[in-house]
Amino acid sequence: MNQIFSEIGDKRYYIHILGYLVIIAWKKVTDGLNEPIKTTTGHFTDWVHGFEGELVFVIQDTFQNAFLTDFLNFHYLFIYLFLIYVTTIYYMYTGERDLTDKVTLNYLLIYILAVPYYLFFNVEVTSAYIPGMEALLYQDSWYTVFYASHDPLDNCVPSLHIAIPFGMLALNWLHMRENKIDLKDWKHRRYHQFIFWNTVLFAFTILYLGIHWIIDIPLGILIGGVGALFIHHIQPRLRNGFGATFKGMTRIKAGRHAVIEGIVVLLMIGAMMASMTYQAETMDDRVSMRLGPGDTNIDVIQEMKYGEEANFIITNLDSTHSIEVVIVELDEIATKMDDDGIIWSELEERSVSITPGETHSFLIDQHKYWHLAVVHLNDSAEGVVEAHISVEYHVEDRVTKSLIMSMPSLWMTGWVLHRLGRLKWEGRSWIDSTPSHAWKSMGESE
Repeated sequence: MNQIFSEIGDKRYYIHILGYLVIIAWKKVTDGLNEPIKTTTGHFTDWVHGFEGELVFVIQDTFQNAFLTDFLNFHYLFIYLFLIYVTTIYYMYTGERDLTDKVTLNYLLIYILAVPYYLFFNVEVTSAYIPGMEALLYQDSWYTVFYASHDPLDNCVPSLHIAIPFGMLALNWLHMRENKIDLKDWKHRRYHQFIFWNTVLFAFTILYLGIHWIIDIPLGILIGGVGALFIHHIQPRLRNGFGATFKGMTRIKAGRHAVIEGIVVLLMIGAMMASMTYQAETMDDRVSMRLGPGDTNIDVIQEMKYGEEANFIITNLDSTHSIEVVIVELDEIATKMDDDGIIWSELEERSVSITPGETHSFLIDQHKYWHLAVVHLNDSAEGVVEAHISVEYHVEDRVTKSLIMSMPSLWMTGWVLHRLGRLKWEGRSWIDSTPSHAWKSMGESE
């Protein structure tokens, strides 16, 4: 233990520990904005569904069985957490200081990179939008309570279950390429392969469990790749023998960074504002949930502080069939579930029937409680019934806060594009992580 604490002190790994605490707080703030801002930003689920159709339902329906569901539930949560936390410890234990830095930053920064897409380009999960698609991750009472209160499945683009492990793979690959190491000769090749095969399995898991769309996989790879490039190129400036972090940063260089990266940031902010404008014009007609005969879907209503309240508003867009809705405290729902999920017969006596074309509002004013809105379509119905849902949380200034939370992501994207452009302009390899102030000392122009 003395050796461990000495290593933590000598290598300043206490900063890494602090980073994990910071991202927990960052995530809490982001999650607090994600649901309230939906009344402003809407969602793009209909676009994704129009492009993909219901292929993910075919995947779930083809492979669904109780054992696979239990196994992938475990894999989705615990192997994901294993990769996030144990990878840092593994590289720390094996003396890989630079890789320890990088995989820690990988978790912190890739989550931050995803923030503007979660907040401004929301897409609902597949099990809420594809009739017959089951939320298999929510068919066990323990998982239901855990996910709803810690990581509610209220958006899905991009998939961090792809982005974060892919970021690790990319960082390993960049490390090997820059140090001219072949995978077969690398001492960490077995762990690298462990990450790779679990990433492949995650790609199947997120589709099978009724969470993500297929497009979330390449978008997760894109986010993971941008994060890995940022980390690979910024880490040497932090502590890799090239001097102080801001060494070589002149007023001219700082101005160039501000202009070029600022342009990228402004363009991305413009895209987000254009998205909000478009959504505002089509918000009331946008389908939030689609149900087939016998479907029981859920929508998570986040906990509120003392004195706050929320209105859950649902409109039945169908012209023929009614839908049933009941608001349930999260802790209670665990007593209304079996191996197949929510037992509707134990809730239907408390449900409110929403007739065709009707809009109904439910007031939730219990603070410190998470709630589920359970929406059910009777077996006797025919076809697909669509509903529009909005939850008004009465949280002020959501857009400004969301933009502030998005700024680090936008700047990192601009920085990566600027860095790659500078490397190409100077005729250097795009994987060269040498800080630009050291290029001159290596006989090349700055």
